[in-house]
Amino acid sequence: MSTPEGERNRAMLETLYSCGLRVSELVGLKLSDLFFEEGFVKVTGKGNKQRFVPIGLSTEKYINFYKDLIRSHVVIQKGHEDTLFLNRRGKQLTRAMIFTIIKDLAVKIKLNKTISPHTFRHSFATHLLENGADLRSIQLMLGHESITTTEVYMHLDRKFLAEVLNNYHPRK
Repeated sequence: MSTPEGERNRAMLETLYSCGLRVSELVGLKLSDLFFEEGFVKVTGKGNKQRFVPIGLSTEKYINFYKDLIRSHVVIQKGHEDTLFLNRRGKQLTRAMIFTIIKDLAVKIKLNKTISPHTFRHSFATHLLENGADLRSIQLMLGHESITTTEVYMHLDRKFLAEVLNNYHPRK
């Protein structure tokens, strides 16, 4: 956190996890996609489809900190003025760079697991589901065209599913 890149990376990781974004959606985020007053970000997903995803206050805080105190000191290259997350040269980050950042951070904290940007998306969906969110809402936030794609996140342990049955089924 002691470097400008560290603050940028924290804002990116928070955004990946709290919004459940694909890595391509993260690198494509624009300043003009931020609708913090309304509590949403506009995300351009697969097939250029756009959706609005809710964003939490803590993630807004990290993005604003990065935007106002770090990004404002970067010399921005022509054509990248609206790009939210920039590299040190003032251009849009690449997908590969996000993978590298996450891999390096995992090593730095001695995480003995292989993680990727998609790990944050998967955790987003799994945690929502575990905490009672319905599959349809998760589908909309993830931008899945088909509910069957979202159902991949239902690989939760049997104990959790038994709890759901006991808590919500009328004939317990």
